[in-house]
Amino acid sequence: MIVPEKIIYLDHNATTPLDPAVLEEMLPFLTTYYGNPSSAYRFGAQVRSAIDLARERVAMLLGCEPGEIIFTSCGTESNNTAIRSALQLDPKRQHIVTTAVEHSAILRLCGELAKRGSTVTYVPVDSDGNLDLDELERAVTSETAIISAMWANNESGVLFPIEKIAEIARRKRVIFHCDAVQAAGKLPISLRHSTINFLSLSAHKLYGPKGVGALYLSRRAPFRPLLFGGSQENGRRAGTENVASIVGFGKAAERAVEALRTEPDRIRQMRDQFEAAIIAAIPDVTVNGNLKERLPNTSSLTFDGIQSGAALMMLDQSNLCCSAGSACHTGSLQASHVLRAMGLSEERARGSLRFSFGRFNTATEVGKAIAIVTATIAKMRRLNALSSNLPERKPVPAL
Repeated sequence: MIVPEKIIYLDHNATTPLDPAVLEEMLPFLTTYYGNPSSAYRFGAQVRSAIDLARERVAMLLGCEPGEIIFTSCGTESNNTAIRSALQLDPKRQHIVTTAVEHSAILRLCGELAKRGSTVTYVPVDSDGNLDLDELERAVTSETAIISAMWANNESGVLFPIEKIAEIARRKRVIFHCDAVQAAGKLPISLRHSTINFLSLSAHKLYGPKGVGALYLSRRAPFRPLLFGGSQENGRRAGTENVASIVGFGKAAERAVEALRTEPDRIRQMRDQFEAAIIAAIPDVTVNGNLKERLPNTSSLTFDGIQSGAALMMLDQSNLCCSAGSACHTGSLQASHVLRAMGLSEERARGSLRFSFGRFNTATEVGKAIAIVTATIAKMRRLNALSSNLPERKPVPAL
């Protein structure tokens, strides 16, 4: 087993470590308070109260009402629920507008829905990962049921102008869903006066447990549930609640509200220090995406002349964790669809690495990471140069 203390973890967009305060709040609901929150007796009512508190805490993070929060199993379920709900409202409106750089939880769902009769328009981005709002607006037709766009890209960190997209949807009388899985806890969010109808988030991206997410459902938005059964979540999501994880989600949301006062600036400083040092030490490095409108923790870098898969293995040997893109695509032979959509060639997209910083990273770790990445890229380029200079081997004649 790898000793966690020796790891330099720079992959917070994939998942985050569980905050100790979150674990402490969860433990009683894994042991002592095991009652079913739907039970009529006081033992169950105590558990119900803990879920209600968690709902209030998540609502505080999003600047909305507690009754607008539905707990789910993950961000993927929240995304599926929102889009499938919109398509059920009117059989004549089966068109989805989304972007070419969405997470696979959106893109694969849209691909599957297209096989079942829906139509999908994928709005492209420019070389900086920016969305053309005029093109998005032109994509909306009288048959459009929903626009779905992410707040922050999980690979490049680029931010979309979500409130402007929500306003387009309002003018066009179309439902708008925002995948905010990467944004929640990293950026201030206030939905109280927003025209966003649905918004998805996931606890494990903000130092909470895996296996629990939430869907913001505006009280003004029509809705059709994805799951049917019991009357949990006010009849909007059937299934016995994952109590301990929901409680942990609530605590993680509370901690995120506190951290938003200072954490983004501290993390941005680490990210910027890392980027500047890498660019100064290593030739032929490019930062991908809009350098101003992006998450404070995310750095997507292309290193000419390397393969990201090999780089990840070498960095792993030095106990440094980063990513070649989305964690959901680890092991895939395909280059990042996000970077390809931004105009990078297949070769350059395959030479890209994503570093994403977080709450428990330190300046000391950043210094070590700079040294490790610099040495690793230099070694890879030397090896590539040597292999390209080797004489071509002639085939051995058959006997």
